[in-house]
Order: sequence, then C-alpha cells, then structure tokens
Amino acid sequence: MKTYDIAGIGNAIVDVITTVDDRFLDRMDIHKGIMQLVERERAEALYGAMKDRAQASGGSVANTLAGVGKLGLKAAFVGRVNDDALGQFYAADTGADFVNPPVQGGELPTSRSMIFVTPDGERSMNTYLGISAEVGPDDVDEGVMADSKIVFLEGYLFDKDKGKDAFLKAARACRGAGGKVGIALSDPFCVDRHRADFRDLVANHMDYVIGNEQEWVSLYQANDLDDALAQAVQDCALVICTRSGDPVWINEQGRKLEVPVTRTVPVDATGAGDQFAAGFLYGLATVRDLETAGRMGVIAASEVISHIGARPKTDLRVAFEKAGLAVA
Repeated sequence: MKTYDIAGIGNAIVDVITTVDDRFLDRMDIHKGIMQLVERERAEALYGAMKDRAQASGGSVANTLAGVGKLGLKAAFVGRVNDDALGQFYAADTGADFVNPPVQGGELPTSRSMIFVTPDGERSMNTYLGISAEVGPDDVDEGVMADSKIVFLEGYLFDKDKGKDAFLKAARACRGAGGKVGIALSDPFCVDRHRADFRDLVANHMDYVIGNEQEWVSLYQANDLDDALAQAVQDCALVICTRSGDPVWINEQGRKLEVPVTRTVPVDATGAGDQFAAGFLYGLATVRDLETAGRMGVIAASEVISHIGARPKTDLRVAFEKAGLAVA
C-alpha cells in the first residue's frame, strides 16, 4: 500500500487573477490567450495595474493535485518557493502535501502569474517564474516518488537542465517501485524549445502523456493532428489529446477512444487542462477503465470553466455520480 495516490512536480506559482477588457490587453501590450514569461520589472508593472485581484496558489500540476485532493485522494506536491510571505501562503494553500519546505534565504522571490480574463473567457497569463523554475534533482525525494502510485510532471519545468534531471530522477524512482509516470506537455512553445528532449522523455521514460492539439503537432512537427498522434502512439503506451471543446481522444496501444464533451461558453478557461488531468488521473488511480477516466476528466474541466479560478469549487464526486460514474 503506497502512501500517495499521486505525486507531482511543477511550478509553485501564486495566481493573481483579474477581469479586464480587450482594450486593457492592448494598452498593456498583453498577448491574448497565451502564457508569456515576464521578467521581474514587467511583473511588478502588471501587478500594479491589476484591480480587484484574487489570489490563490497555482501552477499547472499543483492545480491538478488540488483537484485530485478534493476528490479524496492523497497527493504530494514537489515545488520550490522562497520563505517569503507569498511562499508561506503557497505552502499552506497547496491542496496537497507540500513535501518541500520553503527555502530560507532563497535565491529568487516566490513565483507569481498575473492572469487577465476577458469577457469571452480567454485567459492571458503573464508569469514571473522566480524561484519555482529552479527545481532540480535535490528537491526530489526518491522515497516520495517510490511511495506514489502515479507521478505527474509539468512540461514547463523542462526549460532548465536541472528540471529535466529532476524529472528523470522521479521517473526512475516511481517506475522502479511499480508506479506509472506521465507528463503534461504544457505549452507548444515549450515543446518547440526542447523537442528532442521531450521526444526522448516520452519514448523512454513516460507511461502516459497528456497534451492538446497544438502541443502534439509541435512535438512531432507533424502535418496535422492525425499524423502527430500516429507517431505518438509508437512512442508511448497511453496518449491523451484534449481538443478545446471537441471530443477528447485517448489512444492506448493502438486502441482509440473518443470521449464527448458538452460545449459551453467558458466563464474562465483557466485550469481547464489542469482539471481534466485531475479527473483523468483520479480515474487511473482508482483503477477505472480509460473511457470512464476520460469522462471524469471532461466533467472536471467543465466545472472549472464555469467560474473564475483554476480549481474546482463544487464537489466533483456529486457531478460524477449524477453522470452515473460511481466514486471510490
């Protein structure tokens, strides 16, 4: 019996969210609908321009683990925060066991992401990575990874060699103890920057991979999504593709499933992919079939886009039961 159902490694970022109109984006030179990395000075200027800010601990994998925790599973999060006010806030607000204490005298401030939500539900993220991007192998406790059924990794951390080393250390420890390891591709630009390393990771160290259309096409420099996924299934046993309102495709060793979604106008698309992963991984951890796991992911994503914020606000177990999906 393992201590943790799911452990994750990701950026430990405080999300700061506000609603704006498109004119604000133009005035502040914010690129709509994408995640953009910013330096400290730019981060401070954007933060100062935000009104009616809402603050919450975030980061892609951390959001997923918070969703998993709300579903009743035991989760552990590996991330790096400074021992400053934001770091202390983050460690107490993670929604999972924060297994790395805040770094005393850390080299950089705790990370934060300014998220600007427009009336169409699109979110434009301007992220100052700060100390969270410094995660390395020394932050990874092999005992925690080995004591977890499933490990989930965040592609954004592939931007530095020490992040890659941390992932490999975690993957070896978890798989060596019979667990499963997977990654979220995170962002097509991140994939572009590290394509060869991502391809090696997917082919040789991952049991499952979650990505959207753009990320899969970027990873394989494919002509279209069908071409990309045909290559992906040669590399990885379990391939999941989310498609922004279109059915989710799940391919396990050549067997393709299509999980329908109900199209809705999002209030805030922040966290849709993170909560899809939470529902899906809940299904995997509780030994559901892949179609059921996919449906759980879709329900979780649908809930989070119905309100502001990247984490669920209602009891998803009730939503699962209404959909005829028994919970553990």
